[in-house]
Amino acid sequence: MTAANWGSSPDLPDTLCYLNGAFTELRNAQVSVLDRGFIFGDGVYEVLPCYGGVAFRFDQHMARLDRSLTELRIRNPLSRAEWWAIAQRLALSLRDSRGAVHQLIYIQVTRGVALRDHAMPADTAPTVFMMVSEMKLATPAQREHGVACVTADDFRWEKAHIKSTSLLGAVLARQISVDAGAVETVMFRGEHLSEAASSNVWVVKNGVVMGPPKDNLVLEGIRFGLIEELCRTQGLRFELRPITRADVLEADELLLSSATKEVLPITRLDGQPVGQGAPGPIYQRLYAAYQQAVAALST
Repeated sequence: MTAANWGSSPDLPDTLCYLNGAFTELRNAQVSVLDRGFIFGDGVYEVLPCYGGVAFRFDQHMARLDRSLTELRIRNPLSRAEWWAIAQRLALSLRDSRGAVHQLIYIQVTRGVALRDHAMPADTAPTVFMMVSEMKLATPAQREHGVACVTADDFRWEKAHIKSTSLLGAVLARQISVDAGAVETVMFRGEHLSEAASSNVWVVKNGVVMGPPKDNLVLEGIRFGLIEELCRTQGLRFELRPITRADVLEADELLLSSATKEVLPITRLDGQPVGQGAPGPIYQRLYAAYQQAVAALST
């Protein structure tokens, strides 16, 4: 084996991906070692859920992609129609070839290829990469019993509102829960809730659904807007405000939200039961409303 092949893997799938204007098999896709995404993590990403080959909350994902790119001063290389067409082709390719009922489209845009220098080059062409995988949703057991999480200090950088490919902080945070046999790591900056390693966190108290305010310390998950909409349809009060550690520990219910978790109840936190230690009524209502929103894609 030559040095150039040390990093290769025979296990990469042959699923379709998109790279810089061309479709190819994922195992054959290659980028330059001088791509700033590889050297600096200088790029952004999105994860787009597709149900039956149809993208869910597409416009909201594209709006967040625009916001992240603007923060990094990277021009958006594709129109919304082009993003849609590529995403649909990838999703349908997996549905039709593998029988995958639901799909995840990963989108990554980096600043492109340049000689290594911290300063942002002005003339690089962005690198665009998209791949598809099967979306693995929460299991029936997790929905019936809820999941266990642990807490940790939020040691990541202070621009969490950018969906950056620089994810080492999130990797380390998620590993805390892996090592503890838990599903997620719920994080606090000082005494205030921020988010989980790869999910947003919601606190339910006295029938009110609460989340942290939208600022630079929290990535505004696509489900921020969706949870608010679902609360409105269910007649539930929704608030974004600073949430203390005490608020979390005294919650009637705690919920996670993300593309793959949708809405998922936390029933144990640091080994202690949350509320009654079982999925609560607000979770049940929001999850049912979420499924109605997904079902509306096919109508």
